Amino acid sequence: MKQFFGMSQSGDLQEAVRGLNGPQLIMLLSNSNQFEAHVKKLEALYPNVPSIGCIGMSYDTRVVEKGVGIIAFYDGVTAAANVLEQASTMPVKYIKRLEQDVKKVNGTHNDTVCIDFCSGNDACVLTTIHSVLKRQNISLVGGTGDAGKVSANGKIYEDAVAYALVKNNNGRVKAYKENIYRQKGNYRFIASNTNKAEYKLGELNGKPAKQVYQQILHVTEEEILTQTFKNPFGKLNGNDTCIISIKEVCGNALTCFRQVNDSDVLILLELGDYKNIVKSTIRQIQQDFPQISAVFSVNCLFRYLLFTENRYMQDYLEEMSALGHHAGLVGYGEHYNNQFVNQSMTCVVFE
Repeated sequence: MKQFFGMSQSGDLQEAVRGLNGPQLIMLLSNSNQFEAHVKKLEALYPNVPSIGCIGMSYDTRVVEKGVGIIAFYDGVTAAANVLEQASTMPVKYIKRLEQDVKKVNGTHNDTVCIDFCSGNDACVLTTIHSVLKRQNISLVGGTGDAGKVSANGKIYEDAVAYALVKNNNGRVKAYKENIYRQKGNYRFIASNTNKAEYKLGELNGKPAKQVYQQILHVTEEEILTQTFKNPFGKLNGNDTCIISIKEVCGNALTCFRQVNDSDVLILLELGDYKNIVKSTIRQIQQDFPQISAVFSVNCLFRYLLFTENRYMQDYLEEMSALGHHAGLVGYGEHYNNQFVNQSMTCVVFE
């Protein structure tokens, strides 16, 4: 298989698809003003080609912030694209679509991945999708787009998740997740007074969450939203840690980007040596895959902001390009199998 990346900083779709012939799956990453027009035009240019799309920044060796990016797979791919609607209330209502698509591509754990773009309510959506994918042990990589809209096969949906099942006919696939944070001290918190619907974290060990965070890190209320780049929370999940970013301050509570429940055990995280962690991820991928056809990744918006602030983003993209054809999405939350995480990078590697 092969991967195509085309882009236009001005949002010219014709420029972005220049040279794209015979695609077997197309992913559209557009801006909010032109999303509808891009979806319609893409379908007209490539009718009957499976496609998914969302509003968000894209990249290969450069970042497309407000234009349009096109990522496509061709030459040795079997793909199916579709959508689960009513993501906030009942995505399971549409589960037969996914079941039929899994049968259609005839995928296995070794050669197939599910890529998804979600409008929100990620945790519920991922649980629904995983209930099907786990039967064949198929991995998932994806993320949340902006403005609550996604597209699938030329149509735009709100409150939905668009997905693509991609089978590599010529080799293996494998999903990875990169965490650039480590535990800070021995802080351990029991969450309480939470609001699941609003992703609100009221108290930590019985004290106001905002106060606890401020006292440990010696930051003002105004500094909390940037401090989370360096010190997010972590939720223990077996041997794994799911990163939880702070979205905003709400009185004495903290609103997060993913759900926290009463009695969840949380820890405080701190930024590790992210440059070496990235190099270690690249080495691991190269060790697992001596021959790489493509890498598709989702990087968190907060990682993008952190790397940009530290003048590392361009170096990061150039280092990742050593893997071969690397392209991806800047997301508002990252998906890895059945996990919804923040401030992470997830990717799928195609042999």
